[in-house]
Amino acid sequence: QVQLVESGGGLVQAGGSLRLSCAASGLTFSPYAMGWFRRPPGKEREFVAATRWSGGSPYYADSVKGRFTLSRDNAKNTVYLQMNSLKPEDTAVYYCAIRKRIMSTSSSYYYSYNYSYWGQGTQVTVSS
Repeated sequence: QVQLVESGGGLVQAGGSLRLSCAASGLTFSPYAMGWFRRPPGKEREFVAATRWSGGSPYYADSVKGRFTLSRDNAKNTVYLQMNSLKPEDTAVYYCAIRKRIMSTSSSYYYSYNYSYWGQGTQVTVSS
């Protein structure tokens, strides 16, 4: 059974950095894509970043471009989200997710319903 475990969340002051990790286990297939989403307090879940498992440039939400960097270690079945210059509005529960099947358009990466497997989430709180 596929399991995704996020770690690295915590409390940080505005301007600080955090690095989130998402380790996948129980994979019997090679994922097509892995993504990060977040749910701010009282809001809907939103896209943060995603990448094709086989390589290529990651996709980022406009709100995090230039501040967040997604990377992956295929040998460890792990993806990372380096978050720099954090802002209070980055406060959210961060989730990683896996897409098993091919997505035909780049815009597909942005929608949470295209991802089948989800982690439990890790809380990120940015104080002002």
